Amino acid sequence: MRWLAMVCGVAALGSCAALVCAQAGQPAAADKKSATALVLPPAPAALLPDAFDGWVQAAPAKTLTDPAQADPAHAAALKEYGFQAAIVANYTRDAGETLSLRVLRFDDASGAYGAYSYYRQNGWAKATIGSGAASDKNRVLFWVGTTVVDANFSRVGPMSAGELREIARHLPVASGNRALPPPILDDLPHARLVAETTHYAVGPAGYTDAGGVLPPALLRFDLGVEALTANYDLPSGPATLTILDYPTPQMAHAQVDAIRAYLKAGAQAQPPWPKPLMDSDRASLEVRDSGPLVALVSGDAIPEESHRLLESVHYEADLTSVPLPVESEIAKTGKLLMGITVLCVVGSAAAILLGGLFGGGRALYRKVTGKPISSVYDEEFVYLNLRDEPAMKNAASERPDPKSECRARAVEK
Repeated sequence: MRWLAMVCGVAALGSCAALVCAQAGQPAAADKKSATALVLPPAPAALLPDAFDGWVQAAPAKTLTDPAQADPAHAAALKEYGFQAAIVANYTRDAGETLSLRVLRFDDASGAYGAYSYYRQNGWAKATIGSGAASDKNRVLFWVGTTVVDANFSRVGPMSAGELREIARHLPVASGNRALPPPILDDLPHARLVAETTHYAVGPAGYTDAGGVLPPALLRFDLGVEALTANYDLPSGPATLTILDYPTPQMAHAQVDAIRAYLKAGAQAQPPWPKPLMDSDRASLEVRDSGPLVALVSGDAIPEESHRLLESVHYEADLTSVPLPVESEIAKTGKLLMGITVLCVVGSAAAILLGGLFGGGRALYRKVTGKPISSVYDEEFVYLNLRDEPAMKNAASERPDPKSECRARAVEK
């Protein structure tokens, strides 16, 4: 009994210990199952490197989200182009050379190109960097995707363009609709166009500061118009072509009438003519519309050449397929029932047509051959001759004559 009690006690203690361990281990197991390893995406690469081609940052780069801090003198134009942020960094190199970089980010490529054309002045030398570049002495300006880079060298050397190409290769590339430049550029005539003189604007500040010909209020930027100006070197003199792209042809037609009336008013026009109009030959001023486009030519060229330049602006409509919405179940059921109805009608018509064709043809054939049209009165009997005629004849010859048998029976009696 003593040993039995000891064994029972040890068993009870073991069961309690196992139960406690199990209860203690459950939360740990649950915690282990609920724990998930989080894999964080790699940190985005810096827009400007710390060092490249011997240039080293003198101080950490600054990020500015307020256009008034990025460029106080042109903050309004930056807002019109869709400014997002700016990064400013200063670099140094041996021999005391310095380089200042200002990177401007915009919502899309159209805004980046607009800002690039806004900062680039007429007469700057063209360069081959990124999507487009120009330089003026120690200043180089270029754009890539949604980014504009403004570089100022203390001294420009033969390798300065190559060093900026290294920066351009590391800039992010936009995708989708954000990567498209302004479509209005396709409407610009290229014959006798002066390089690096196009300016794209989507607001009054960008249009006026870039040398717009008309008063901004006359363009109605509140309607969503896009403006493009470019200089041309015509044989008789320089000319400026202004192209306005309105959302609809009706808006363009209304504005071309307003612009034509403004040009006709001359000195009595309100607001007064801007300087580019005052410096133009009034006989060469002409405006016309083509679809949603309004084109204006100004400058000192003779009227014939100005008119020829104006007529080269033509709007070409592009057809784009738009995917239709998905059909509802009700529409699908209606189409199914309509198909069944059409099938029944077509089948019934085909049966009536074929019946009339075959029945009428047979009746016509009987009529031609001299028979009654109907075959109801035809006596036709189809039978099968299953008997063997020679065997039937032999059986008939061997069969005794009933009359002869009767005579024989009478004689016997």
